[in-house]
Amino acid sequence: MTRTMIKVAAATIGLILLAGCELGPKDTAQVGYRGTGMNLIVDKDNVPPPATIPPIAYPLPPEGGDSAASAYQNVPVLGSMSKDRFDHMMAQINQWVAPAEQGCNYCHNPENMASDEKYTKIVARRMLLMTRQINTNWSSHVKQTGVTCFTCHRGQPVPANIWAQEEGPPNPRSIRGNKRGQNTPNPAVAYASLPAGGFSEYLAGNGNIRVASTKALPSDHKASIQATEKTYGLMMHTTQALGVNCTFCHNSQSFAAWNRSRAQRAQAWYGIRMVRDANNSYITPLASVFPANRKGPMGDPYKVNCTTCHQGVNKPLGGVSMTDQAPWLIQAPAAAAPAPAPSIAMAPATGTQVAAAQ
Repeated sequence: MTRTMIKVAAATIGLILLAGCELGPKDTAQVGYRGTGMNLIVDKDNVPPPATIPPIAYPLPPEGGDSAASAYQNVPVLGSMSKDRFDHMMAQINQWVAPAEQGCNYCHNPENMASDEKYTKIVARRMLLMTRQINTNWSSHVKQTGVTCFTCHRGQPVPANIWAQEEGPPNPRSIRGNKRGQNTPNPAVAYASLPAGGFSEYLAGNGNIRVASTKALPSDHKASIQATEKTYGLMMHTTQALGVNCTFCHNSQSFAAWNRSRAQRAQAWYGIRMVRDANNSYITPLASVFPANRKGPMGDPYKVNCTTCHQGVNKPLGGVSMTDQAPWLIQAPAAAAPAPAPSIAMAPATGTQVAAAQ
């Protein structure tokens, strides 16, 4: 092999290796002291295009008049609305969720609109309550912007970004048949070779996400390497979902210290618990309602994660609020309970890391 051929081969191998990197221009912004690595990095080539916000179906009618319950049969969730506001909400849901070719018939039997024979109608009721719960009791995460059906659905009956429990390996006792979630680039965790099973543990279960130790010796660590990798997988998912890097929430001097973290970390803390609440209180209980094609390989309904709403930007829909099109979604339910406060032990001024519940 000639020297020229060797150079060409080396260059080709180098290009192949670089293919795994995100090439192209980046925008950076310094958010901490110089030399601490506190830079926000944005890959301009991968920034999602601005979301297309659908126009309002028609102007929101004034409140007042006969109730929906007096005008229609079987309206257990929205019955207290005025008939005019109820009709407006139905028109908005058509734009936000229903397939264009089906419209109202996606949830309703056109021959008997009061019938509950279609599972989509039962699910829609539950999702309306979930959306109201998020806007009312999880303002610690969604702030005053709030969410509507469109935040997740974007005009489709099923959101584009959902998850369910993964099917186990065909031969779990074999080394070749069970990788333990390793060494397979997974899109759910930003194509890292990290376990993606953290969704079940952290976004549906009540698993302990915090793995950073306050001491140096391995004997002092309470989290296993496997648990640590699951946490890293969840963090990789979060950065991809929001289109940010780690320093959007964390301080690179001490990823564990809350008193050195950016304010976004607390908002993310609430966001994880909001997702858990949505999955456990509203979606999972519908397992007996969803048909098989709306469930994952293990029989559980498809659930939400950070990407479901954010879709590559740190503020869903670019921060545009659509709740003015559906005021009912931001009114407090009759039995509203405040979101739990974060159980966080803030580190003292010395910067000593203190264990905090996750």
